Amino acid sequence: MGQRSSKRSLEKVHSIPHFQFSLNDEQDSRRPSIYSAIDTVPQLDFYINATATGRLRRSRPSLEVLRKAADVHPTQDGAKAGRNTAAQPVRFGWVTGVMIRCMLNIWGVIMFLRLSWITSQAGILLTWLIILMSVAVTSITALSVSAISTNGKVYSGGAYFMISRTLGPELGGPIGLVFSFANALACALNTVGFAETVRDLLKEYNAVIVDPVNDVRIVGVATVTMLLLISLAGMEWESKTQVLFFAILMVSFVNYIVGTFIPPTPQKQAMGFFGYNGEIFVTNLMPDWRGPEGDFFQMFAIFFPSAIGILSGANICGDLKDPEKAIPKGTLSAIFWTTVSYLGISSTVGACVLRDASGSLNDSISVNGSSNQTCNYGIFRSPENNPSCKPQILTMVSGFGPLITAGIFSATLSSALAFMVSAPKVFQCLCRDNIYPYIGFFGKGYGKNQEPLRAYVLTYFIAVAFILIAELNVIAPLISNFFLCSYALINFSCFHASITNSPGWRPSFRYYSRWTALFGAVISVVLMFLLTWWAALVTFSLIFFLLGYVTYKKPAVNWGSSMQAGTYNMALSYSVSLSGVEDHVKNFRPQCLVLTGPPNVRPALVDFVSSFTKNISLMICGDILMDNDKSVVPQHNTEALVKWLNRRKVRSFYTPFAGASLREGTHSLLQATGLGKLKPNTLVMGFKTNWQECTPHSLEDYITTVNDTFDLNYGVCILRMMDGLDISEEIECEVKCFTFTTDDAASDEVPNEQTRTVFQTKQGKKTIDVYWISDDGGLTLLVPYLLTRRKRWRQSKVRVFIVGDQQNMEQQRKEMVSLLRKFRLDVHDVIVMTDSERPPLSKNMKRFEETLEPFRLKDGLKEEAAVQELRKDCPWKVSDKELESLKPKSEKKVRLNEIIRRNSKHAALVLVSLPVPRTDCPSVLYMAWLDTLTGGLHCPALLIRGNQQNVLTFYCQ
Repeated sequence: MGQRSSKRSLEKVHSIPHFQFSLNDEQDSRRPSIYSAIDTVPQLDFYINATATGRLRRSRPSLEVLRKAADVHPTQDGAKAGRNTAAQPVRFGWVTGVMIRCMLNIWGVIMFLRLSWITSQAGILLTWLIILMSVAVTSITALSVSAISTNGKVYSGGAYFMISRTLGPELGGPIGLVFSFANALACALNTVGFAETVRDLLKEYNAVIVDPVNDVRIVGVATVTMLLLISLAGMEWESKTQVLFFAILMVSFVNYIVGTFIPPTPQKQAMGFFGYNGEIFVTNLMPDWRGPEGDFFQMFAIFFPSAIGILSGANICGDLKDPEKAIPKGTLSAIFWTTVSYLGISSTVGACVLRDASGSLNDSISVNGSSNQTCNYGIFRSPENNPSCKPQILTMVSGFGPLITAGIFSATLSSALAFMVSAPKVFQCLCRDNIYPYIGFFGKGYGKNQEPLRAYVLTYFIAVAFILIAELNVIAPLISNFFLCSYALINFSCFHASITNSPGWRPSFRYYSRWTALFGAVISVVLMFLLTWWAALVTFSLIFFLLGYVTYKKPAVNWGSSMQAGTYNMALSYSVSLSGVEDHVKNFRPQCLVLTGPPNVRPALVDFVSSFTKNISLMICGDILMDNDKSVVPQHNTEALVKWLNRRKVRSFYTPFAGASLREGTHSLLQATGLGKLKPNTLVMGFKTNWQECTPHSLEDYITTVNDTFDLNYGVCILRMMDGLDISEEIECEVKCFTFTTDDAASDEVPNEQTRTVFQTKQGKKTIDVYWISDDGGLTLLVPYLLTRRKRWRQSKVRVFIVGDQQNMEQQRKEMVSLLRKFRLDVHDVIVMTDSERPPLSKNMKRFEETLEPFRLKDGLKEEAAVQELRKDCPWKVSDKELESLKPKSEKKVRLNEIIRRNSKHAALVLVSLPVPRTDCPSVLYMAWLDTLTGGLHCPALLIRGNQQNVLTFYCQ
């Protein structure tokens, strides 16, 4: 594919709406760069290699996928992309997009209706402590948000996007769902707060629509419908509405401050307002707890929800001009100014208003000249059962009371509107990530800002449902816990990303600390239980349930989370520490290098080894690429094979290696594969079924590989199946999928259809027969034990066959049973073979000789010179002298096969001790021995031999 083909590929991408390309290639200005387009699609897995000649080699998704990705992340400058022109979306700066939005969400009805009451209970000093404690939690969280939001480009999704891209989908998915639902509930709660205020105003004028409860429902539904229409009108109208609410709140604040300097009227004095006075300030410094809610933590629980609106700006990060700068600057500024307002209101109320007043002018006592504070300032005493008017204290102190009511309306409506916008934005991002099923319908965006209209409607119906309940006192604690849980995970995300020391963690915001982030996470969890313990339990139960679902489903996403970095650090640390520990027989595990080639070509071999290594020991699938194959596995092919292993639920590594021969490649893999103590100690191969038809060099290569493995002090296992292991002809269509192609319809993945093997089925009550001919250290006995620990092999019975004589058969059997019991191996039966020394049947021996007939030199009657010439031309052939000298061993192999076929007709698996290759034994003869030992069986047969290292012990140390 040359320059012309490359341009055609680029033209396809260039014609996609919302993508923009820049002409920045120095070598060819006519070739547009695709990297600016890639920046707009961070979740799209491109594998692109731009060469100097302008040629593109990649495995790319189809145009439909690109269009979908372009629809998800439109360009921000609205420039032309190909022939399509995207309308310029509305973007907000740090003031209107973050600071004002956060301030409006932090300010709420608690500031107007409860802050003065908290001050009367806790006193000025403890009220300041409550405010500063709340601000400390939110400030630490804001620092963590700032760090995460400046570590790469942030798109829409707010808290969910930050947590999921940092901690991964396992924790991001649950918190995204819970956080979206919490925002919808918060919208309902603020709407109900507004509706209740309207209802109380109607009561003052004796105006009732239906009844108090239904009035709240009617006003609430009408209000949330109005908020929905504002949201559907677009972010520009929503932002203008928020600015209007902000202006009204500013006017109400100024009205309150001015009111504190206006001399109080007798009516206001009757209600306890006397203007600024030092003695009133000193009196109100200390707490005066009253009633069942009169303690510090109850006051903290009441106030803290008024400080949880710090994520309002981050939740619409996709609509910000520069989220990396706007989120830190706007959020921290909002926290600062709202903290100043809270501290200012609590201190001015404490300096101007007495704790107790009856509100009646007749209760006034004035004693001139008295040093008693009660008399000097005309305190109006009220009986204990007389309710105070302190909840409306800001209205009384202000210069013009209706402006405070307007401020209450603005605070509730602005918070409700912010939550109405935040919930769909977060939920839209969650839907598009396809972590949970059946919610993708709500992820579609409309218009220039990709507004989640469907998610808006869903949020509206959720809010209406809870507004119609009209009693949300039970649900309200859950909202605070949901937000605190989000804060805890955001802080933990920052801490975890910092502690893993990942090179990818490079936030441009430097004013944070990993330890303050950890403190913020811990204190958030503690506060969850201190505020409402049952709500905390419900929250964590829901989070763990959703976490379990995502962990089980394993969504196919890779966001480079800190969990991956943490896993790498742990693996590296444990591997290094394990290297300093001496090997012990009790900790021996069969760590297998399996010569599978491409794993999907020999699934039975993969499944068998996985049966006794999964979650126990190391398994590496080795694929030796011969030089004569003239092939190198591309990166996308390697990834496809790894995905095939994962779909098959095989815990194994896949390692391709280029070698001149099987012997050279295996030798290199055995020495180089692994890490520290995590390296193979056993080689597993498939039986060479075509040994009689293959080239002599190939057969010699196979046998010398086995011989070299023993020389390197490794164990060897050779698996033979009745129908063979290689199924490449059956999966030819799958192999074609590995071929690199540039067609849009091409795929890098192996098809989802998996070939089932006998090792994936339950074996029932069949037997596992072990023919323990020679002691190899115990590997021959350990593998069957590991197999019976699996569910599919659990009902299988292990039988051990040993060589013995007729006279001492019972004694030998008892000794073997006693030994196996000491090894704590669950063996069903021990059988002593007393007839193994008998000569084999003549027909079987004749069949063995006929197998070797094509490979004999037949040098018996020839001269020595002629024999040497034949040996030089055909070194792999067997001479008559070699065949005769090794005839006793050949007879033993034929006889053992007769015993195996007689005793193991219905076995599920047969294990036979693998003979060690001899230097005086030709490769053809040795291969004939292996063929004879396992021939004629209708079940899988495993030729196995350890490296004489003890792998079993009955000692405790």
